[in-house]
Amino acid sequence: MSEATLRTIALSVRNWGTWGPDDEIGTLNYITPATIAAACRLATSGRVFALGIPLQREGPQSGTRQRFNPIHAMFRDGGDQPKNAAEVASLQGYGGSDDWIVMPLQCVTQWDSLAHVFYEGRMWNGYDASLVSSTGAAKNSIDKTKDKIAGRGVLLDVARMKGVRALEPGYAITADDLDATAAAQKVEVQRGDLLLIRTGHMSRYLDRGDWRDFDLDDSPGVSVHTAPWMHAKQIAAVASDNYAVEVRPSELPPFRSPFHICAIPNMGLTLGEIFHLEELAADCAADGRYAFLLVAPPLPVTRGVGTPINPYAVK
Repeated sequence: MSEATLRTIALSVRNWGTWGPDDEIGTLNYITPATIAAACRLATSGRVFALGIPLQREGPQSGTRQRFNPIHAMFRDGGDQPKNAAEVASLQGYGGSDDWIVMPLQCVTQWDSLAHVFYEGRMWNGYDASLVSSTGAAKNSIDKTKDKIAGRGVLLDVARMKGVRALEPGYAITADDLDATAAAQKVEVQRGDLLLIRTGHMSRYLDRGDWRDFDLDDSPGVSVHTAPWMHAKQIAAVASDNYAVEVRPSELPPFRSPFHICAIPNMGLTLGEIFHLEELAADCAADGRYAFLLVAPPLPVTRGVGTPINPYAVK
């Protein structure tokens, strides 16, 4: 029954061919110059909220599925400054510093590309999964979205609507919850919106100052049954403050991520994970404005299937 249910939902939201046989950005097509210009007019106070978590070794990854936290190190520092005339001459008169970072591209606040998840051997728009090889994604790579993810952001603070700091682990957010939150906040979800959903789950780890088990614990998140709602609303992308946008544990075992299956390869919906929404949510509650300019460009990683980001919500 789980497989039949998943297939029914997946096919009901499938957008293959909607933007032609060669499309590689899916629902980001809903963002237009007009929607971007309208979103820019929402930035009236100049307040900027950074939604990315720090890139550091103390982070949300436990090493499961080969994902580890960013490793930062120096390869040139203050100890390497020139110490005599010959060194000054050889280094053109100055010292300096340089560093590097090693990290999986989906270990912090990030976007999934449309090459990230396959269903029945296919990815978004019907491309064969074999087009993602050891050299990366020949189709649907993240760099195809390098100038696409900016527009009207809308925060739906479901936890606040429910009167709690954080939804309970395992709570599946329904379409009715999303509608009720929008009504309570007096905001309308529109075509082309970049939708941010706050569960409050991240606040548990921020409060205790310890990310341990963030990627393993059960968490609140959207139900797989919200996929038709998002399809009907024609949103451009959705992101949340939990690990996977969707609820954990899975509603349709043995599938680990049924919402991902419906959203990415079938709907062509870009997903954002591990978004830091606490400061933005507090400000929205204070001024009653839950719509804003959201600028969240990916790193243009050629043939990449995900990218770390530091999105800006501008009010």
